[in-house]
Amino acid sequence: MEPKKKMTAALLGILLGAWGVHNFYLGFTKKAIIQIIVSVCTCGIGGIWGFIEGIMILTGSINQDAEGNPLVD
Repeated sequence: MEPKKKMTAALLGILLGAWGVHNFYLGFTKKAIIQIIVSVCTCGIGGIWGFIEGIMILTGSINQDAEGNPLVD
């Protein structure tokens, strides 16, 4: 399986984080579904969670996918 790209995950988090797309990409399916539910229940305010995770991916705080493989640049 091809390694996941850090920039792709970060952009998905920043732009589509409210829908958990970055977590689907990284393999965190359960977390992504929870993000969708939170975003719907808070009328989109929960999208801040995904935006913050996108920034965390860019800064290296989140640097692995669900299988523990490192994200590549």
